[in-house]
Order: sequence, then C-alpha cells, then structure tokens
Amino acid sequence: MRILILGAGRVGAGLAEMLVLERNDITVVDTDASLLADLQERFDLRTVVGSATSMTTLEAAGIEDADILIAVTASDEINLVACQLGHRRYNVPQRIARVRSSQWTQHPDILGDEGFGVSVAISPEGTITEYLTKIIEIPEALQVLEFAKGRVSLLAVRANAGSPLVSHPIKDLKQHLPAVDSRVVAIFRDGRAILPTGETLIEPDDEVFFLAASEHIRIVTQELREMDRPVRRVMIVGGGNIGLRLAHAVGDDITPKIIEGNRQRCERLAQELNGKALVLHGDATDEDLLVEENVANMDLFLALTNDDENNIMSALLAKRLGARRVLALINRKAYAELMEGSRIDIAVTPSHITLGELLKFVRRGDVAAVHSLRRGAAEALEIIAHGDAKTSKVVGRTIEDLKLPDGAMVGALLRGEGEQAEVLMAHHDIVIESEDHLIVFVTNRKIIPKVEKLFQVSAGFF
Repeated sequence: MRILILGAGRVGAGLAEMLVLERNDITVVDTDASLLADLQERFDLRTVVGSATSMTTLEAAGIEDADILIAVTASDEINLVACQLGHRRYNVPQRIARVRSSQWTQHPDILGDEGFGVSVAISPEGTITEYLTKIIEIPEALQVLEFAKGRVSLLAVRANAGSPLVSHPIKDLKQHLPAVDSRVVAIFRDGRAILPTGETLIEPDDEVFFLAASEHIRIVTQELREMDRPVRRVMIVGGGNIGLRLAHAVGDDITPKIIEGNRQRCERLAQELNGKALVLHGDATDEDLLVEENVANMDLFLALTNDDENNIMSALLAKRLGARRVLALINRKAYAELMEGSRIDIAVTPSHITLGELLKFVRRGDVAAVHSLRRGAAEALEIIAHGDAKTSKVVGRTIEDLKLPDGAMVGALLRGEGEQAEVLMAHHDIVIESEDHLIVFVTNRKIIPKVEKLFQVSAGFF
C-alpha cells in the first residue's frame, strides 16, 4: 500500500515507524529536514522536504499514486488544504486529516467531499479526553478500550498480591466466576509479553489484559486487584484543550481543581467552565500550592500540560504529598516507559492514542476498530469476518483451527446486530460465522500483515 504522510512530528513519525515495519511503501513530507533525515536513517522509507500544501512537493512525494494521504502536521488549515488537493487535484482514494479545533468536527459538512475533501477527521484532544474519562470511571485500570460499539471492553490492570487470582493459574478464573465469561489475552511481565494458557500463573505486578462483556469488567477486575473507591476528587494540571475538555466531560459529577500557569488562560477557563471547576493560577511544581490545595486528598491527579518534564515533576511531587493515584501525559516514549509503574501510576503517550484512531483506516480488510497498546508494542483489532467456508480462511472454522501466527490470539467475538448481538469469549470450539466481529490481540506488531491476510476473502467472493 502506498501511503503519503504529511508531517514528521510525533504522530507522523510514530505512524511511519509502525507502517514501514508492515512493508508498506511510505513517503513522509515535512518542512524540517532534520526530522526527515532522522526518519530516513532509522527506517526504509522516502522523505521529501517541503510544504504539505505545495503541489510541486506533493507531486515529488508521489501523491498521484498514493492509496492513502494522512495529513498530521501541526496546522489544521494545512491538513485540510492538503486533503482538498488530494481529493480534487489528485483523486487520492482515502484522505485523513488530524484537526485540533472543535470548529471543524462540529461542522462535518465543511470537511466532506463538497468541502475540504476529508474522508476521515481525527481529533487528538477528543480521543485523549475519552481515554482519560474511562480511567476516571474505572480507577483500577491502566487502560480501558472498547470494541463492538461498547459491548466488549479490554482492560489492562496491574495485579496485586493477595487478590483472588494472583499466584493462581488463569484457569481458576472460571471457578471463581462461573457465571461470567472472560478471557485473559496477554500478560506483560517485566516488559515482556506472555501469551497465556490456562496453566499460566499470574504474578504480583503483572500487567494483565483481559476481555469481557462491558457489564462484567468490574467483577473480573476484583479477581486481579483490590477495588479502589470511586474517583470524586480530581486535580488537573494544565488548562489547555485537553484539560478544558476533561473538565467539561466530568463536570456533571465531579468539580475538579485546575492549576494553570497563564493568568489570561485562567480567566478564560473560569468563564467557559462556569462553575464546573475551580480554576487556580499557579505552578503545579510548587509544593506549597499543592499542600494548600489539599493534594493529599485527591483521588486522581492528572498532569496534562505540553511539557513532559513539568508533568513528570508535578506528578511525582503530588504522589509524594499523598495523592492516591497520579497520571501524566508524556510525549516521549522512553520517558513514559521509564516512569509508568514507578511513582507515576499511569503514563499516557498522546501520539499513540491518536495512532490507534488512524490505524483503523490503514488496516487491510474490514476493520471496525484498532487500539495501539503499550505505546505501540502491541495492538488489538476488531475485524469483521466475511465470505463462506470456500472463500474465507476463517469462516466455518473453529477458533483452534485458525492458522494464526505466533503472537496473535482471538479473545472474543460479537455475533449479530443491535440489541440482539451476543458477546462470546473465544473458546477453542466456537465456529466462526460470516459477519462475526472478532477481537484479535497481537503482541508482536510485525505479524499484523499475516493476520490481515488470514481475514482476506478470496476473489470468488462477491
């Protein structure tokens, strides 16, 4: 697949890294030659220095032959104009734009074929806000992801010593919860992925990923760690777009405290939130301020500024002062991997949350959802099976008969439509039917092309 990526920032570079490993033909365009040189040194891809709205640059990058154009520069306007050129001038089949301002997503008619020609608009701030809201709703989780229109959830939790299933084999889960069907799909231990069997022992501090029907996730979570009390007291550092969106999202149930260093921004926040939050002007690395604002009583402290170091330092300070749980946005992958699980409970890498949204439209086959896990180390896909026993390698076969590559497993499937849809955990004897939604967990992203190929329908299918 020929993919043209406009923008070599964190999202563009991360997407290029993922897709080039899957043997796609990748070209990256950016005005910063040093960013492109670094990418070209590390990966087998093409780069072109120039503006994403220059037709000369776009033609040099091969836009006329591109299957997908992905515009992820720092400017909404540049991304939109590039998609418009890709649509009207070069007839690129799929055009994806990252847009930060809500004015664009609130008026989809402006983005469509009659407007800027955007096939899909991705809003990073909106996606991250949804992600953080789920963490607030389920405080025991490190990550909460939904599939099948919310019917199935994938949770990552850190196992606690003394919990019912910890130091026991996974097969005991069915004995503990005979009325609940769930599936442990992966365990990360000391940074290494383990594809579990029924005999696998869950150890303290394991990062456990499990699938269950959404209404059962809290019950399963109790088997792996003690239940936290609901989140009622929240402190947010950073009143940017994400902090503002999150305050709006939780404002009906929680009145968060927001610490913002820019006085003018504080005044704007106070006006927009209109009593939904307490806005404070100050520095979140100021110990006296945190003590004065009772950080020790906070159920969740979220550091959401654009500065990695500031987020790390304020989260560490809040934890030392007694905050029950702390979360930090950390853009640098190395920093995030270093800090999560230490004194910082959750490290969120914004670019990798956005990548999951983008990958759904890049994957081959009928993919309904994609989530990037553990900062791109793993992936979970919701793939729809099509065809019949003659035209498909999956339809009409049992789960155990699927020729999945090592490092991939089917965790669950959704059968049927609407309210009648049935959630089934992927036991070995279940026979896959056409139009089933299969949730596939992949611990090694290099094998994703093999997974995609398995679900492709032969030429005889219409």
